[in-house]
Amino acid sequence: MRIAAIAGSQIPSDTANSIQVMKACSALVQLGHDLTLLVPDFDLRPSTFDLQQHYGIQTDFPIEWIISPSRRLFTFQSVQRARALKPDLLYTWFPQSAVFGLLYNIPTVYEIHLQPTGALGPAWHRAFAALRGRKRIASITRALVDVLEHKHNIRFKADEVVVAPNGVDLERFASLPSTPEAARRSLSLREAPTVMCTGHLYAGRGADLFLALAKEIPHAHFVWVGGRPEDVAAWKGRAEAESISNITFAGFIPNQDLPLYQSAADILLMPYSRSIMGSSGTGDSASVASPMKMFEYMAAGRAIVTSDLPVIREVLNEKNAVFCEPDDVEKWKVEIERLLADEPRRVELGKQARRDVKGYTWLARAERVLDGFLKSFP
Repeated sequence: MRIAAIAGSQIPSDTANSIQVMKACSALVQLGHDLTLLVPDFDLRPSTFDLQQHYGIQTDFPIEWIISPSRRLFTFQSVQRARALKPDLLYTWFPQSAVFGLLYNIPTVYEIHLQPTGALGPAWHRAFAALRGRKRIASITRALVDVLEHKHNIRFKADEVVVAPNGVDLERFASLPSTPEAARRSLSLREAPTVMCTGHLYAGRGADLFLALAKEIPHAHFVWVGGRPEDVAAWKGRAEAESISNITFAGFIPNQDLPLYQSAADILLMPYSRSIMGSSGTGDSASVASPMKMFEYMAAGRAIVTSDLPVIREVLNEKNAVFCEPDDVEKWKVEIERLLADEPRRVELGKQARRDVKGYTWLARAERVLDGFLKSFP
């Protein structure tokens, strides 16, 4: 098929939504579709940039940067440009573009990550549900579908809804060092029991808890991979002010290099608070999120300790992870110390997670989203 994909992410960028869009599009291309991605022109593009290396993707596809006076107008302008491409399918992360696509009789998939907000958010989603046409809503969690149904009374037919959690490229985790010690040597990380978190340092991502745990467990090395330079500098300053010497804030690492870092950990953390700020700097995704790093952690085959949020249990369970109440420092300390002292349990948790993640590849996700939607296409 010819697919026109419309997203609001800044490309290139290090935000989670930018990475997710590129991974999802790459998977559609891997399935053999001809895809063009349309995104806003933020006038921040470097003249030369290796998108494949930055995003850890193996495919190449055309990207068009559309100049628009506002994000609101972009949702319409991008559909107008998509029409010129004569697509068989419109794939978008905007409810507005999804509505416009149906109004132009283009089969449309709308991928939803956050619950609708404001006065108009629910209205756009309600319009997409009400309009006739070939359509599908792809939700990253079952919890988000429940929010639409029970909070906003927005319902779709059963064959118009697919739950499609985020995913992982398993091939990127295929040739990693077999032990954390070997991975640490290849990265020149200090040799010590290593507790790691990867991702941004936004509010609610657990950096406060991470810092507190490093202080409470001085014999372990705590490594946070990711974060913008100003955030990394601020957290380094806090660690120094509190005389915490067993913590490293590594800063941004290209996505293609993340698997090696994650494999260097004895324990991988998802220390989310009950409220999580999105990569846009606004919104709370704690009740509906599908963290990409969760699937990367599983593929890395290391023990996972996570905040006990209902939405996380859509994927993880007691056989492949350890759960702790958010922000309960003492509980996290106890569970981490138990795991550090019990290598067989760490290994078994990691092996089970690696087995369980096989159903969560980006490619399998793309197939799931389009399953049954392609019947009328040659």
